[in-house]
Amino acid sequence: MNIEFRKLKLRDLNAIEQIERSSYPTPWSRSMFAGELAKPSSICLGAIDTETNELVAYLVISRYVDAWHVMNIAVADDYRRRGIATRLMECLFDVTSGDGRRGYTLEVRVSNEAAIRLYEGLGFRARGVRRGYYTDNREDALIMWKDPVREPASA
Repeated sequence: MNIEFRKLKLRDLNAIEQIERSSYPTPWSRSMFAGELAKPSSICLGAIDTETNELVAYLVISRYVDAWHVMNIAVADDYRRRGIATRLMECLFDVTSGDGRRGYTLEVRVSNEAAIRLYEGLGFRARGVRRGYYTDNREDALIMWKDPVREPASA
C-alpha cells in the first residue's frame, strides 16, 4: 500500500462523506465540509491510496489567531490501524511548521482511548475537559494541546 497526501478538493466530498458517516455517530454534513474547503483559514488534507486512487483518510484544521485547531480527522474502516492518521498529522505539522502559531489544539471523546493514544504519541497532552461537549450522548471531551513544531535552528 502506497499513500500520498494532498489538499482536498470539492470533488472529494462524496468520499469524505462516506468515511465520515462510518466514523462518527454525529457526522458533519456535506455543507460543513464544503464550507471548510472554501475557507482560506482552513487546511484540508487527504490521504490517497495510489494503487486504487481512493481517498482513505482526511484531516481538517482551522487557523485561529494563535493556534491551529484540529477540527476533524478520520480514516476509512479498511485502512485503520496502519499508521495513516499518524502520517496525515505529521504531514500537517510539516505544512504548518514555523508559521508563528503557539501550537495545536483538539477535542476528543474521553472514551476514545485509541485516538487519545494516537495524539499522545504525536506530542499532544491533556489540558482540560469540556463537559457534555458531544451532542449525541453528552459525553465529555478531553482538550488536548501540542506545542508548535519548529524548524531546527541552523548552526
